[in-house]
Parts: sequence; C-alpha cells; structure tokens
Amino acid sequence: MENKLSVSEELLVQSIFLVRGMKIMLDFDLAKLYGVETRSLKQQVKRNLDRFPHDFMFQLTKPEWDELITNCDKFPKKIKHYPRPPLAFTEQGVSMLSSLLRSKRAIIVNIAIMRAFVNLRQLIDTNKDLIRRIDSLEEKYDKKFILVFEAIKELIRAENQPRERIGYKIPGSD
Repeated sequence: MENKLSVSEELLVQSIFLVRGMKIMLDFDLAKLYGVETRSLKQQVKRNLDRFPHDFMFQLTKPEWDELITNCDKFPKKIKHYPRPPLAFTEQGVSMLSSLLRSKRAIIVNIAIMRAFVNLRQLIDTNKDLIRRIDSLEEKYDKKFILVFEAIKELIRAENQPRERIGYKIPGSD
C-alpha cells in the first residue's frame, strides 16, 4: 500500500538547482513540500540559526535569484517578485530542517529528498565516467591522427616554398 503522503521524485529533482557549485533547494519549494507556509519555515530557521552554517543554508544574492528566474519558468509570478531573494538549503540544510519540522509529512518528504539527492549524485558520477571514456577515446584516436595532421602540415609547408617552373625552356634564356 502506497503512502498518501509520498512525494514524486520527479517533482523533487525539478526543485533542485545548482548555485555556487552546490545542489540546493529553495525555501518556498521546501515549505510547499513540507506542507507549511514559507514564513513559518523561515521563522523556524531564524529561531535555530546556529543549526544552519553557511554550507547548510544561505540567502541567494539578487543576481543569483535573477539568473534562476531567467533560466527557470516554473516559479509563480508572486514568488518572482518577492522583495528579498529566497533562502537556499543544501542537502545538509534540508536534513537539518527535518529535525526542526517534526511532522509525519516532514519525515516522509525528507526521506524522498535524500533519495533524490543520492540519485542525482549517482547520475553525475555516471556522467563523469562517460566523460572519462570519451576523453580516453579522443586521446587514443588523437595519437593515430597525429600522422595525418603531420602530413597535412608538411603539405602546407611545401606549398609555401618556391617551386621549379614548369613548361618549355628556351635555350640561353636562363
């Protein structure tokens, strides 16, 4: 029997962004997932700021927020025009949030979020392996094509050297 409070992993993955080289989730997305108001979530964070060092949670800068808005169509209009950019929570920050929000829904959502982060990490690792393989193939074939490139360069050099004239030579006109 599937739990009524389960969360779509696809929805979670769409709520994870890359900012400052870190995978983050925004306060309003987390509030929606946890079933609380954004201001309530922020109040809990403010009351427990010592639990959220900079690598767990930070406020987006205006340029970072503008870039996210530009690159992502999913944000509602009212959120796009908030007076202050949202808070960004890293994976550790999301985990810390779940210790503050102690509802059954918070537990289920947190488990789903942690699984989504793990799946993203695995996907990134798979892509890194693929990139390594492509680099290896390029290196292998680059070595084979060095001879071809050398021959082409030699032809170009030879083209720039003066050539012996072709045609009839009239005796005594040298």
